[in-house]
Amino acid sequence: MSFAELTPPEAARWAARAGLDLPAERHAAVAATAEHIRSVVAVLRELDFGDTPPGAAYRAGGENPDAAV
Repeated sequence: MSFAELTPPEAARWAARAGLDLPAERHAAVAATAEHIRSVVAVLRELDFGDTPPGAAYRAGGENPDAAV
């Protein structure tokens, strides 16, 4: 899935749509941060978790303590 880069005016529009008061000097920073998050999520979507059990299968405290690293 391909997305166009988020521009500062679009970031301002999305913030307003969400009811957030975003000062004009923050538009570019918010757009850049959103683009970074989008690129990281894109990389994560490409990972193969085929044999990884879902998080619900993990039980905290069930491990044997071992100081070996």
